[in-house]
Amino acid sequence: MPAVKHVSKVAAAATVMAAVALVPGVAHAGGRGGDGNVGQTQAHGDSDGSGNLSATAGVVVFDRSKNGAGDSSGPVASSVGNWSPPACYYAPKYTPDQLQKYLEPIWNAESTGPQWDQEQRDRYVNGGVAKDFNKDKTGQGYWWDSYVTAGHEGDPHALDCTKSIFWVDKGAAPPANIPQAVTPQTLAQLAYGEIRVPSTKVDLAPAGTTKVNLPTWAWLDTAKFKPVSVTASVPLLNVSATTTAEPVSLRIEPGTADAQTYPASGVCEIKGDRIGEAYAKGRAGDTPPCGVKYLRSSGDGSYKLRATITWKIHWTGTGVPDARDLPDGTFGADQDVVVQEIQSINR
Repeated sequence: MPAVKHVSKVAAAATVMAAVALVPGVAHAGGRGGDGNVGQTQAHGDSDGSGNLSATAGVVVFDRSKNGAGDSSGPVASSVGNWSPPACYYAPKYTPDQLQKYLEPIWNAESTGPQWDQEQRDRYVNGGVAKDFNKDKTGQGYWWDSYVTAGHEGDPHALDCTKSIFWVDKGAAPPANIPQAVTPQTLAQLAYGEIRVPSTKVDLAPAGTTKVNLPTWAWLDTAKFKPVSVTASVPLLNVSATTTAEPVSLRIEPGTADAQTYPASGVCEIKGDRIGEAYAKGRAGDTPPCGVKYLRSSGDGSYKLRATITWKIHWTGTGVPDARDLPDGTFGADQDVVVQEIQSINR
């Protein structure tokens, strides 16, 4: 039977699954049709009150203790087209007993049709791919199924994982014809989606209100812009990956074509521990290393200056000691800048 049809059959049995969820130790974790209860690694977390230390999603555990924090922090967007972490993946989901507890109520409800129910019994009970759910292999492996990545539930690619539930022995590689099976690289990409970086509101001099043709200095408090990282792991498989983001540059977009940026590209490179340079008294006539000069008044309104940090992102993981690149990430924020005409006095 096609795997896509398996998805619709499971959806039809949602009411039965709700009853299964009441069984102690079972909790839904965003999988295609499962409860994500292998090894008791359901969706939950351990933290210091900020929700930042660790959390699990299915069998994937995220350590966010070195991640960015605060109300103004946010996720990076890939600078490479529409790249994003995988919308679905396969990982251990059931022990033999757990698979039995998941499937039998669906079959017994007779809502998925006798032919499909019988095909499933032949597959998992009567020796198709397993006899009696592989109970004779209890402790020697797990049944794998698909998970949908948090935040990607509406992504069309969340439907790409259509393979039927399959068995993998402990220490063995998943089938080669299932590219979405979880690997350290998969974990690195999932960790990418969990990265949070601080806001990019820049300090300006003059602050808030500036004048036409007056160079406005821009800089950032680099104490906020240190490398951040998230580690994703599957303890059941003893695999993990750490994804790290490091700030590399700041782009200034004035919010109007009637402006000149410093440097001309609008990109201020991070040098050492500095992004731009704080204005110092007596330097009004100097060209700022990072900043903007507005050529026209904003009238009764303001311009939306946008400051965007580019983050270099790389990962290491189990069996991968040397850093490997992932697409750069960006995160930006807008702020209002009022630009006034310089008033002259005729005597």
